[in-house]
Order: sequence, then structure tokens, then C-alpha cells
Amino acid sequence: MLRSDLQLKSGVVGGTILSAVYNIELHDVIITAVMAVIGAVVSFFVSYVLRKLFSDSNKSKKRS
Repeated sequence: MLRSDLQLKSGVVGGTILSAVYNIELHDVIITAVMAVIGAVVSFFVSYVLRKLFSDSNKSKKRS
């Protein structure tokens, strides 16, 4: 019983992966990579600006 469950699960997972790989085009991969780069750059700059904004705010509070 356990072996047939494993075979069934392997077949379902393998079929799902192969059908997904077959339907993914190079255009989709390129768009995903570009969007990931844009997201990383925006995240970096927002973190940088917030860090500068709050570190300047904390320095002025400590002085007074």
C-alpha cells in the first residue's frame, strides 16, 4: 500500500513539473528576472533612505 502511494505521488509531482516546464517560455523567464532585479533595487534604495532618515532622527533626539 505504501509503495503504490509513493508511486502515485511521484507520478503526479513529476507530471506537474514536466507540464509546467513545457509551458514556460524564455520570454516569461526574462520578464521574471527583470522584475526581480527591479524589486531588489527598489528594496535596497527604500531601505537605504529609511535607514538614513531614521538614523538622522535618532541622532538629533540624543543631542537634545
